[in-house]
This record gives sequence, C-alpha cells and structure tokens, in this order.
Amino acid sequence: MSEPAATGEAAPDRQPVLELRNVSTHYGLVSVLRNVDMAIYPGEMVCLLGGNASGKTTTLKTILGYVMPSEGEVILDGEVVSGLDTVECVRRGVSMVPENRRLFANMTVMENLELGAYLRKDKEGIAKDLEEVLETFPRVRERLKQKAGTLSGGEQQMVAMGRALMASPKVLLMDEPSMGLAPVLVDQVFEIIKTIRELGRTVFVVEQNANMALSIADRGYVIQTGEVVLADTAANLLANPLMREAYLGEL
Repeated sequence: MSEPAATGEAAPDRQPVLELRNVSTHYGLVSVLRNVDMAIYPGEMVCLLGGNASGKTTTLKTILGYVMPSEGEVILDGEVVSGLDTVECVRRGVSMVPENRRLFANMTVMENLELGAYLRKDKEGIAKDLEEVLETFPRVRERLKQKAGTLSGGEQQMVAMGRALMASPKVLLMDEPSMGLAPVLVDQVFEIIKTIRELGRTVFVVEQNANMALSIADRGYVIQTGEVVLADTAANLLANPLMREAYLGEL
C-alpha cells in the first residue's frame, strides 16, 4: 500500500479543532492503532473508512478517553486531552452518536435529549440548542413525550444525533450511523448528517458505507489494520483506484 496522500486543502494558518499525532493504541499486548495522524478543522466533515477490525471504533474510543494511547497525543482545540477520562473529554467539547443509537428505551424522547446536556449549566444556551435540534428534526418534536424505544430506526437515529448536539460539542463524532437501518433510511440519515454539517458543526464520522460517506464529506481517511493507508479529499478518494486495495475488495 502506498503512503498516505497529502490531506492538505487546509490553509497554513488554520488550526485543527481535533488532532491525532502519532497515536498508537494497544489492548494488552495487541497493537490496534499504529502511528495514526489525523486532523479535523472547524466546520469540516471528515470520514474515517475501513473494514471490520480495521481500528475505526478504537480510534473513536481513543479520542473519547475510553482507552488511552500507548504513544502519541490526542489534541482538542489546542490542548492535549489524551489521558483524560471520558467525562472530561465530553466536558471539553467532544460528543458522540454511538453505533446502534443506544438510547434509553424506557425514557421519553425529551428525557433522552436532556441527558445530552447533563454537563451543562447554561440554561439559556440549553434552551436555544434544544430549539435548534427540534427545528433540524421536526419529527423529533412530534415525539417528545413518546418512549424512545417505540420509535422507528430512523427516528431513533435522529434522537441520538439530537442528544449528542445537546452537549454543544466542538466536534461531533458518529460511529456507523447507517448501521442497522433499512436501505430506504440510509439516504435519509446522510441527508440529516449533511444538514448538521450545514449548521456549521464539525463532524467526524466513521462508516463502512464509503460511497455514501464520501459523497457528503470534505475529506477522508482510510484505515487498514490500525494504520492510515490513504488520506485525501473526498472527491480524490472516490476517484482513487487504490480504494479497492485498501478495502481488500470491500468497497
């Protein structure tokens, strides 16, 4: 596999809001990430692509403090956050839409949304963000008193995204947002992600649906067995014949 291509469309004076510098992560003696370098700039949507067991979810866990890097640093808004626990990472501005939504099924939609803001004290800001979420997801407004577990898969994904946005994150992480959804809903979910990005949010999305993710992203990284093997603009990655090699035929 060739060396990663340059990611640079970023101007030299721009500073990443999230950066991984030479990050390696182990589970015991098993090396999962090796010398990973990534940068996400304010207002961008960046996707991380790869097959099963490639290191995608471990990358998210490392950013969120679920696991600590054995080497390298995770930097959020100019400050090193690797070594901090997950609560502190969220407090500093990282929020995630987890794989399979993971809502509290027996709680109402409103209660799930309120949990997203549990670390915040700014009541006016919380109210403003709640209204923005409900404007972005009109269907959610109609379901506020309904138990989250009774919603459709697409509606649950909207609530999960809304809950993450209620934390007012500097970076919104998404782990396989299309997983488990009927094909007819996948297009809808990616339209929602595009809408979130158009609100000015910075989004870092992990996906196996490469074509769909790259169609709405600015840039992308391809990870294989814990190493970044391709990094480029979304348009260039879509046109790159090495994508098939990177996916071992999965693309």
